[in-house]
This record gives sequence, structure tokens and C-alpha cells, in this order.
Amino acid sequence: MDKSAFELNARSWREKALEVSLHYGAGKDEAEDIAQDVMLRLWQMHDELEQYRSIEAIVALMAKHLLRNHQRRKPSETLDEAIVVSLNTSPHEELENKENDEWLSAKLQQLPTTQRTLLYMRQVERKSHEEIATLLGIEITSVSTLLARARRTLLEEIKRRNK
Repeated sequence: MDKSAFELNARSWREKALEVSLHYGAGKDEAEDIAQDVMLRLWQMHDELEQYRSIEAIVALMAKHLLRNHQRRKPSETLDEAIVVSLNTSPHEELENKENDEWLSAKLQQLPTTQRTLLYMRQVERKSHEEIATLLGIEITSVSTLLARARRTLLEEIKRRNK
């Protein structure tokens, strides 16, 4: 197939590739990429296209296979922990968990800034006592003392709440 014949049919083939990609679950951008890849492959084999009865069938098959390959290469998505929890808990338990999270967040905000910062660095950022002491320019014993105070305060609040 020569260049001018290819150009005459290229638009309809591209539309077919888009249609097939979207039909099999591709997003708009992904479908555009697939259509572009199909057109590139068709051009690479333009000399051999006349031997096929239905080029549209080839376009559809290419788009389908390229999409599958593209989807296989994507990293598998992991379920968010919150979604997993919601699948395994009742609505009542979800509400309790939400209320507990809100209560704990409020209590954390009530801690003195230094204690809250140290607790965050230790529990969330997983920094060692030595790293925290170096970053904040304080003694390691001070880090231990402030963390113990913050934890004790939170424990007392939890005990009061559960009475």
C-alpha cells in the first residue's frame, strides 16, 4: 500500500483503534496512546497491508492486544487500608473507628507542641531517639523523657474515656 492510500484510510483506522481501546476499558489518554501505537505499527507494515482482507479487523486485534500488554505492565494496585477495613467491618464499627480517630487526633493536638512533634517524628517518621536528638539539638535523655510524658498523657486520656 502506498503512502497516499494509507493516508486516505488512516483516520478511520485510528478511530477504530480508539473505539476498541475504550470498549475494553482504556481511559481516554490510554486509548489515544494505543491508537497511536496501532497507527505506527500499521505504517511499519504498510507494504504488506494489501494482502489482508480486513485491515479494520487487524486494527481491532492490535488495539486489543496492545491494551492488554499495557495493562499487564501497570503495577498492580493495592487496596487502601481504609477500604480493606470498610470491607471487613460493619457500619457501626466504622462509625466507632471514625469517632475514635477523631478523638485521638483532638487529644494529640492538645499535647504541647514539643511532645506532639517528638511523637510524630518517632511514631510516624520512625526516627530513632538519636536522630530526633540530633535534629532538634537536644539530649537523647530529653527525647526519652518527653516521649514518655506524651505517651503517659495519652494513656491517661484513654483510661478516662474508657471509664
